[in-house]
Amino acid sequence: MQPPHLVPGPQPRLAVRAVLVHGGRLLLVNAYPGAQSDLWCAPGGGVESGASLAENLIREVFEETGLTVAPGPLCHVSEFHNPATGFHQVELFFLAALTAGSLAEAWADPQGIVTERRFFAATELTGCRLKPD
Repeated sequence: MQPPHLVPGPQPRLAVRAVLVHGGRLLLVNAYPGAQSDLWCAPGGGVESGASLAENLIREVFEETGLTVAPGPLCHVSEFHNPATGFHQVELFFLAALTAGSLAEAWADPQGIVTERRFFAATELTGCRLKPD
């Protein structure tokens, strides 16, 4: 019999997220179609095999915001586990710098996941629900 920590099972989903401050404002996205939630989070998403963490971060930020970024160092790690649903995700947060693009009104997330994206001043964050909290 294998020790419990070696028993095969579902692996946590690995995700990357960008901490992007531009002009003193933090970029956040709302990824709840149809205004299902007022929760805001850093742009990013699941890591795809065959690409580096930096490449995944660049792709995810562009998909969710239309912006191009240069990934910087790892700055935070967050874990979310919901035993009731079996969802388990480990998120790696990287500092990022804006290198191209702007938040154009005509933009739309090609996957239809992100419904809003914007830069927040520090004073605006007080009333926001954020993930991770």
